[in-house]
Amino acid sequence: MRFEGDPGPVSAALRERLAPGGVLRAGINLSNFLLVSARSADGGPAGVSPDMAAAIAQCLDVTLQRVPYASPALLADAAGRDEWDIGLIGAEPQRAQTIAFTAPYAQIEATYLVPAGSPLTEIAAVDAPGVRIAVTGGTAYGLWLDRNIRHADIQRTATMDETLADFRDRRLEALAGLRMRLVGDAAALPGSRLLEGRFMAVQQAIGVPRREDELTEEAVAWLGRFVAAATASGFVAERIRHHGVNGLSVA
Repeated sequence: MRFEGDPGPVSAALRERLAPGGVLRAGINLSNFLLVSARSADGGPAGVSPDMAAAIAQCLDVTLQRVPYASPALLADAAGRDEWDIGLIGAEPQRAQTIAFTAPYAQIEATYLVPAGSPLTEIAAVDAPGVRIAVTGGTAYGLWLDRNIRHADIQRTATMDETLADFRDRRLEALAGLRMRLVGDAAALPGSRLLEGRFMAVQQAIGVPRREDELTEEAVAWLGRFVAAATASGFVAERIRHHGVNGLSVA
């Protein structure tokens, strides 16, 4: 894999900001199976997201260090602790308070799964009194629900497996999640079905810890040019094909 795009020159100050001491620490969300779809020979994360990080390191001519997190919430929470230099994560307004984001490079549809016999037939009908929505807290689609759901009751759990169990065991009215994950969940729940359409699309982007300095804007601008080159050149699409990921599309 080699990135052939050109995001433009990098000043010495910007390179040091993005890769202190010549090492780019890339925060990787392990729970997103569409972006981290395998493991490398050394047991590290492999997939579209790690490939994007590797391409950025190539453009900067620095060493890549992957910093894995079990969930996007943990990755986002670490933004102020100097644990990573770039984070590959869904761009959400709540996270933008501490993370400065580029435009997205990929997107993932989020929808609802409803149990057998459910009267719910469309996305808009889920946000109603008496409807309980199971969701994994801290996910991009979970944050979207926090901002937009007005009438339904959001039931949060820590992991996707816990969310599925909560939905099943408590007989909740809807399970929110990424479409491809829900396809697998539906197979384990006879009679359940996915609602047509989507309530949102998770915009996968690249972020840097937000600081009150000009280098934050410069870093986001350069990374934004990288994202533009990666999407326009076909690099993102090729990486999606290479990893055989269904449900992830170029933004």
